[in-house]
Amino acid sequence: MASPVSPFSLAPSLSSSSSSSCLQLHRRFFSPSLRTSASASSTSNSVPKVVVTRERGKNGKLIKALAKHGIGCLELPLIQHTQGPDSDKLSSVLCADSAFDWIVITSPEAGSVFLEAWKAAGTPKVKVGVVGAGTASIFEEVMQSSERSLDVAFTPSKANGKVLASELPKNGNKRCTVLYPASAKASNEIEQGLSNRGFEVVRLNTYTTVPVGHVDEMVLKQAISAPCCCSCFTFFS
Repeated sequence: MASPVSPFSLAPSLSSSSSSSCLQLHRRFFSPSLRTSASASSTSNSVPKVVVTRERGKNGKLIKALAKHGIGCLELPLIQHTQGPDSDKLSSVLCADSAFDWIVITSPEAGSVFLEAWKAAGTPKVKVGVVGAGTASIFEEVMQSSERSLDVAFTPSKANGKVLASELPKNGNKRCTVLYPASAKASNEIEQGLSNRGFEVVRLNTYTTVPVGHVDEMVLKQAISAPCCCSCFTFFS
């Protein structure tokens, strides 16, 4: 699930000036009184400014969606994705003779990492289960051009891991295998839920999320000096 990241938690990896600024940003956006102010302001005539903090280049959809409602955004990337301990194994696992019954993908970033490995493996035939429409959209382009060697065949009735694990189709008592490429920080809810139903699950931690090593000082100052009605949103994947 998405969770807010306190900019203050990034302080150890930043300069002393950035650390001080991040503390100010933390106090500004995460105190209960300011959160109340932000909620109240959404119904006023003023246009709130939103600070979007995902990895650079991955805030576009949110910025456009908010712009349609007249809400201006400030992009201040505070996280970045890096390779996980199992990233090098993914393509070789996909190249193996034993195909998996399902590939389970639970975030756009997991989908992007999987697609790179899948292409490196020679685009083998795979059946994919995704957690929701946002994750499924990562595969739209390749599904149109891959001669259906990649099939997004399942989306749960509710977009969360617990429901996915409880609803993923299984062929009776037959052996059913699942490859689960995931973030190293993801919980074990999905593989545990699938294992309890009799699936054989191979989890690979293909990527992880870490704080950025540098914050643009000018953008940070803009965020700190923004009106008190500001809200700050961060989404993990």
